[in-house]
Amino acid sequence: MADAALGLRLFATIPPPTGPGGYPETVRRAARAAEAAGFTGALVYSDNNTVDPWVVAQEVLAATADFVPLVALQPLYVHPYAVAKKIATYASLYGRRIALNLVAGGSVGDLAALCDDNGAHDDRYLRLTEYARLIGLLLAGGGPVTFEGDYYRVRSLPLSPALPVHLAPELFISGSSDAGRRAGQTLGAVQVRYPQPPGTGTPGTGGDPGGGGVRIGVIARDTDQEAWAVAHERFPVSRAGRLAQMAARGVSDSRWVADLSAADEFPGGPDSPYWMGPFLNHATYCPYLVGSHEKVEREIGGYVDSGCGTFVLDTARAEDDYARIAAVFHRALKR
Repeated sequence: MADAALGLRLFATIPPPTGPGGYPETVRRAARAAEAAGFTGALVYSDNNTVDPWVVAQEVLAATADFVPLVALQPLYVHPYAVAKKIATYASLYGRRIALNLVAGGSVGDLAALCDDNGAHDDRYLRLTEYARLIGLLLAGGGPVTFEGDYYRVRSLPLSPALPVHLAPELFISGSSDAGRRAGQTLGAVQVRYPQPPGTGTPGTGGDPGGGGVRIGVIARDTDQEAWAVAHERFPVSRAGRLAQMAARGVSDSRWVADLSAADEFPGGPDSPYWMGPFLNHATYCPYLVGSHEKVEREIGGYVDSGCGTFVLDTARAEDDYARIAAVFHRALKR
């Protein structure tokens, strides 16, 4: 991977299904295109309204050679033993590793539908920490596991097949709150945040594995005018979208949702490529960098200088987005 060799990792995002039929090929095509462009892997979403991420991860593994599925993992959906079993099984079938993107919360409606009694924000991160620790113990080998925690208990539980040490999953954690940061530090996880414009926040810190990570979208072209034409075509202003975003903010207790919802459309100023438009119109879940190659590459350089080593990119809207984005990051590192 060219970018990995330069000390930077890019993760794509697998597109969501848009209707019945044809989705396996959409997943395979996206994974192959991102791998060919030099991406390390791809995030696979998980929530009440989409398909099973583990089935999608298997399609990604089958379609690629070294690509890493980054599976979003919420404790409510699957028991720690089942997670460990899936990871060990994929290692046995494919000789490949996956990565886990640990998620503590979700929409209030989703959590209520699952009768989640652990409703307090910080408590969910305590549960997530214990959840990941148990998965790690099961995957570490060394015999049956006995574990007595506040949320999970197992007794003399073996895991078979055993997981080779070099295929142990890397952990990522999403969260901008103090509780999220504490959980990430306890687990040694890469902490993925939604960044502010460079110079106004700290998207990565030297204490995070890999320098921490940010979730962002990128649209860069030869000129600002070309880039903004693409951006406005993909993400038109919509009153319905604004209302949907306001509603989404009202049913989430996540700090990042509140922070991004309260942001201006151009919080970095009129000359900054940092754009909140897609998020504020409920078209996606992260900020965007939009502008000329030179301007966007300079902005990316600001994140790298702040200590960020991992970028999780928004869902591609065109197949050539992967190669375009990889080239932008490559040039940014060469500057």
